[in-house]
Amino acid sequence: MSYKDKVITLEQALDMIRPDMNVVTGLGAGEAQLIMNNIHTIADRVKNVTITNCLSMAHGDFLSEEYVDSFNIDGWFFSPPLRKAFKNGNISFIPNHLHLAGWKRLDHVKPDIFVGTASMPDKHGFISLSTSNTYESQMIETADIVILEINPNYPRTFGDVEIHYSEIDYFIEADYPVPTLPDVEPNEKDKKIGALIADLINDGDTLQLGIGGIPNAVAYALKDKKDLGIHTEMMTSGMVELIEAGAVTGKKKTLHKGKHVATFALGNKKLYDFIDNNPSVMILNGKYVNDPAVIGLNDNMVSINTAMEVDLSGQVCSESIGHIQFSGTGGQADTAVGAQNAKNGRSFIALYSTAMVRNPETGEKEEKSKIVPLLKRGAIVTLSRNDVDMVVTEYGVAHLRGTNVRERIERLVAIAHPDFREEIMKEAHEIGLIFDR
Repeated sequence: MSYKDKVITLEQALDMIRPDMNVVTGLGAGEAQLIMNNIHTIADRVKNVTITNCLSMAHGDFLSEEYVDSFNIDGWFFSPPLRKAFKNGNISFIPNHLHLAGWKRLDHVKPDIFVGTASMPDKHGFISLSTSNTYESQMIETADIVILEINPNYPRTFGDVEIHYSEIDYFIEADYPVPTLPDVEPNEKDKKIGALIADLINDGDTLQLGIGGIPNAVAYALKDKKDLGIHTEMMTSGMVELIEAGAVTGKKKTLHKGKHVATFALGNKKLYDFIDNNPSVMILNGKYVNDPAVIGLNDNMVSINTAMEVDLSGQVCSESIGHIQFSGTGGQADTAVGAQNAKNGRSFIALYSTAMVRNPETGEKEEKSKIVPLLKRGAIVTLSRNDVDMVVTEYGVAHLRGTNVRERIERLVAIAHPDFREEIMKEAHEIGLIFDR
C-alpha cells in the first residue's frame, strides 16, 4: 500500500474514536493538533473516552465542562489548559518519572489509538517523529490504530525517530505551524542565579537545561565557555544560542561524542529550523535519554532544574502548590540523580528566594519565602532530600551533598531572603527541626 493510500481526512480519523477508547497523543509540539483541537466535535456520540497527553499545546476545547461525560484526560505533565480545567473533575495526573512514563503506562493500559505528528516522507519512504520520542514510539508499537498528522512544517530529525510509512496505519495531511514557546527574557534575579551556576560549570561539561527565565539566564552566562556538551530531556532555544556561539561543541562528551542528545524539542522557530535535517542532533527515546544510568555515562554531567519550594531538610517541590497539581515531575529526578551518577557530575536546583502569594483572607498578595521549614501541606516531593545536591537562589549556593540536617538548615537559611532568615530559623527551632546545644 502506498503512502497516498494511507491518507485519510480529519473526519475519517475522528470517526474511528469510539466510546470507552483510550487515545494517547504526543508530547508538546508532537501532539496531534488537528485531532485534539477538533475531538470535541464528536462529544455527542462518545462517552468515557480517555485522552492521555503530556505538556499539551492544544487550545483545549475538549476540556470544556460541557464535555466531562465524553472525555477523561490523564496527563503525564500538566500545562495551563489542564490546570484551568482541573476543577471539572474529569482530569487526573499520572505520577511518573519521565523515562518510565511510557512503559509503566503500558503496563496499566494499552492505547486503542495513538495520534501524533511527523515530518514528510523522504525519498526512501521514511518519516520522522520530529520533535519528540519521549514515549511516542512505544505507543506506536503497541496501539491498535496509529494516526499521524504529517506536516511539511515539522523538522526532519534523526536518532531513533525514523519510521517507514508502511508501519503507520493512517496519515492526515496537515499544514499548521509547529507550536512554539515564547522566549522568556531573564530578569535580574534570573541573571544572578544564572551567574552563580555558570561559575560552577567548567569547560567540557555536559548539560541538561530546562526552560524559563532561570535556564535562559544560565545559557546566556555560559556563552564564553568552551566545548560544552548537551544530553538533555528537552532541546531548547537557549541551547541553539550556545551552539551558535561556539560554547557547545560536544567534543568532550564521553557518550555520543559530538552529538546534541535530547528526547524532545520545544521552543521557537529558530530551534526547529536548527534541528531540521541536522545530523548533529539526536532525538532518542525517553526511556534511554532520561535513564539515570545512561545519564551517568556522561563524565562531567551537569543537571539544572527549577523548583517551587525547598524545605530545610532539602526536600524539593517542583510540581504542585500544596496538594494542587501544577505541572509534573517530568525528568527532574531522572536528571538530578543521573548527573550525580556521573564522574564529576553535579545537580542544581534553582529557585527565587521569595514569591508573591495571595492571602486567602485579605485577597492581597504577600511576599513569602520559598525556602521553608516545612513544605506546604500536601506538597508533592519531586526530588527527595536524599537526591538533592546544590540549591541556588539569588543569594547564593547551598551545597547539600553529604550534609546532615543541621548543616542543611544553616546553609539553606543562608541563601533565603534576608528578611525571612530569622523567622525561618525561629520556626525550625519551634517545630523541633533543630535544637540549641
